[in-house]
Amino acid sequence: MAEHTRAGSRSLPRLLMSPAVLSLFLWMIVPLVMTIYFSVMRYNLMQPDQAGFVGLENYSYFLTDPDFWPSIWNTLLLLGSVVVITVVFGLAIALLINDPFPGQGLVRILLISPFFVMPTVNALMWKHMMMNPVYGWLAQVWTFFGLQPIDWLTDYPLLSIIIMVSWQWLPFACLIFMTALQSMDREQLEAAGMDGATYFQKLWYLYMPHMARSISVVIMIEVIFLLSVFAEIVTTTNGGPGNASTNLAFLIYKQALLNFDFGVASAGALLAVVLANIVAVFLIRMIGKNLD
Repeated sequence: MAEHTRAGSRSLPRLLMSPAVLSLFLWMIVPLVMTIYFSVMRYNLMQPDQAGFVGLENYSYFLTDPDFWPSIWNTLLLLGSVVVITVVFGLAIALLINDPFPGQGLVRILLISPFFVMPTVNALMWKHMMMNPVYGWLAQVWTFFGLQPIDWLTDYPLLSIIIMVSWQWLPFACLIFMTALQSMDREQLEAAGMDGATYFQKLWYLYMPHMARSISVVIMIEVIFLLSVFAEIVTTTNGGPGNASTNLAFLIYKQALLNFDFGVASAGALLAVVLANIVAVFLIRMIGKNLD
């Protein structure tokens, strides 16, 4: 009787977990298996009669695509630039508004609000309101100072994407840093001030060690999401001019939905997954060292 009771107590948790496990299987494992299958098949929607097994040919084609290495470089440059901008400016803004002042709550809400703007809306806003060379706000500022307006999306496409993405992710970094600053030991800060420590000394020896974990978390989360930046590119530059703003996600999209080659696109998607996992493992180890 006791053994039957123990067996029932073990089976109940498994029964309760089974819907979640089944959902995870259907949501992740099945698409992954299908992607692996298509990556070794010739599967072009424009040539359905030529479908067949091709082994690693799709991977070879994707890796030798003239846009592959530029897309890798653009992906890493976009990722690194946005992370540096958001961490540096996010930390500076968080420190700036950390001390109480009139309207502090309103300022914090306004700082966080851009993060809730959809990427496509964000891109359209920058494309038409800010960076348009004729009627954009930046063009008006340039004209006011007697300068020739810049066609940002044509002359500096990747920089334009970096600015758009940084503007949207900066509030996220500010939010994490502001939360971390709330747990600072005020007595320790006051003691350091009474001992004659300057603001920069307190920043280096007190604030930065305390913020190390938050900075690591921000970097990890942003890197994971920034590897798949897509909406801003397809909405504004469409990967151009040429391949100047083509990243890995857009290159996969181009193979799948512009060239209709789902075999090559699947191979590229798996390569992107491998790259993302390598970066994730590196960041998790880095964060683990900071938490020790």
